[in-house]
Amino acid sequence: MDTANLKRLNAARRARRAVMLVTDMERGTDQVILEGEPVDGALRKAVVTTFRSGTSGTFVIAGGTCFLNVHVPPPHLVIIGAVHISQFLAQIAALAGFDVRIIDPRTAFATPERFAGIDLTAGWPVDVLEDRPLDAYTAVVAVTHDPKIDDFPIGKALRSGCFYVGALGSRKTHGSRLERLKKEGFSDEELARIHGPIGLDIGASSPAEIAVAIVAQIIQALRSSKR
Repeated sequence: MDTANLKRLNAARRARRAVMLVTDMERGTDQVILEGEPVDGALRKAVVTTFRSGTSGTFVIAGGTCFLNVHVPPPHLVIIGAVHISQFLAQIAALAGFDVRIIDPRTAFATPERFAGIDLTAGWPVDVLEDRPLDAYTAVVAVTHDPKIDDFPIGKALRSGCFYVGALGSRKTHGSRLERLKKEGFSDEELARIHGPIGLDIGASSPAEIAVAIVAQIIQALRSSKR
């Protein structure tokens, strides 16, 4: 592999950017393509298909054979609020293969004892998300019921193109949330991306069941985004 291409590939992976190494099997040459970059000619369809599926493969393109090695960031779940339901949500999401982190400025809730082994930050989302930004491979779930904590990360998730945005609360609570976000300049189309009430409608009642419903809805959104 060309050294410059290797550096570009590794830089993209560190930045959680979907990236692909395209190798011409006959010439032995390669190129790096970031998701969203313009691609010309017959290669374009294969690149789009491979990014969408997240599966590497060999393609016959313009009479030649190319291997498309795609690197897609692992799905990431950011939970806003270190509440009781978050304990189940973090465990189930981690078992499903998500990188999980929890953010909550309330130190009485955000304690290592309650979230052993989980990436936990006792800080305000406005500060924490500045250092570790959201991206298109991230799901954001807000569960504190406190607008001072939840609203900013929800808005940030919409602006960052997160594949899933959800917020816990009743229909009345969600209606008030939408009104506040409208005043922040979000359109009806953008606000329609927020899942609220959150989770698949499976009749969940306990915190553990609600967590299952939420993770199922997140997985549904993740897999739908790749179709």
